[in-house]
Amino acid sequence: MPPASVQSTSVSKRPFGPNYAFVVVAVIFLALLASAGLRATPGVLMLPLQKAFGWDVSVISSSAAVGIFLYGLAGPFAAAVMQRFGIRRTVLGALALMSVSTALSYFMTAPWQLFMSWGLLSGIGSGAVANVLGATIVNRWFTTNRGLVMGLLTASTATGTLIFMPGLASLVEWGGWKPVVLTVAACCAALIPLVYFLVPERPAAIGLRSYGGTHDDQPAAPAQGNPFVAAISNLVRAAKVPTFWFLFATFFICGFTTNGLVGTHLIAFCGDHGIFEVQAASLLALMGFFDLFGTTLSGWLTDRFDPRKLLFFYYGLRGLSLIHLPYSDFSFVSLSVFAVFYGLDWIATVPPTVRIANEAFGDKNAPLIFGWVVAGHQLGAACAAFFAGFMRSSQGDYLQAFMIAGATGLVAAVLSLMIGRQPKQPVLAAA
Repeated sequence: MPPASVQSTSVSKRPFGPNYAFVVVAVIFLALLASAGLRATPGVLMLPLQKAFGWDVSVISSSAAVGIFLYGLAGPFAAAVMQRFGIRRTVLGALALMSVSTALSYFMTAPWQLFMSWGLLSGIGSGAVANVLGATIVNRWFTTNRGLVMGLLTASTATGTLIFMPGLASLVEWGGWKPVVLTVAACCAALIPLVYFLVPERPAAIGLRSYGGTHDDQPAAPAQGNPFVAAISNLVRAAKVPTFWFLFATFFICGFTTNGLVGTHLIAFCGDHGIFEVQAASLLALMGFFDLFGTTLSGWLTDRFDPRKLLFFYYGLRGLSLIHLPYSDFSFVSLSVFAVFYGLDWIATVPPTVRIANEAFGDKNAPLIFGWVVAGHQLGAACAAFFAGFMRSSQGDYLQAFMIAGATGLVAAVLSLMIGRQPKQPVLAAA
């Protein structure tokens, strides 16, 4: 901590004084929102790219699967890079990569360019601005109310869908797919100055304590060595702990049943039943709106109740709703009920999962280990994006894809109850 005179000067230059942590949360919320909007965009582009280039749905969904997978795989490496080079540098570089890669897709004419822009490059960039970033911010800036704040940051991914999807679908109807990619690129670029000026590295950098803290924070020295080696070594240590594999498996299913299946294919699924793109995108927006409340509430509940029981409840209801959807009448009422119900549960699983990871691996190691858990989430999402596209191309409908996804939700519910109670001390030594 700096001397008292320096501390008072630093604080006076920042709005909200000791509550400045919420300014940081607001900026990171917007960054996570933009990243989620970028990852949701292939669902809007699927039909217009088919019309514009004649590409098969399996080709487009495969590129989306690559982006989704790298969105998760980049997480643990991004957490290690944050420890080595700092949060602000990492986020600024990621936002720049997201903006440039999506803008370059404006000029694409071949499938490999789709894979490079919306698969490889945007996947890596958006993966650094994801749940791992939220977990790192929460652990660094908050001592109390962590579950609630993590729930709010997690909800930003659904809010990204809420804000982007209907507008992007309207852009498609107005001008095709090209205005969509330019809009996403511009939104990512607009966040760069906000992060640069408003997100300090940690509370001590501006003479503050973490929110709710009762003593001065003693920031650890920046991690030394290769961040990629650090990410792998933490994975090797975590792999020896059963809790890691339970979290990895349940989050694999979480990704399989959310952005991989519903986020990528719901618009096309509704199209099979004669529902137009804007109407279908509005369903995703409705899910996003209700997830803002559901995930924030989940964070509040996580601060108060057993996270394993919460996960059992979330995954069980999710599985049953997916099994029911193909047999609904696809009327406005039935789809709206599904959207509200599924939206409340969309990513409510994140706050309980983060709490279990914190208990098992400690505040310092948890964000990096959680990054590997998120990699499992996105691996599941990538599998669902490819699998559902393959099933649609081979069988002509999405029935079995949704039934199988629903069954996996029930499996995840059972696995959640098998996670053992955590010891009082983290099972991994601080790295």
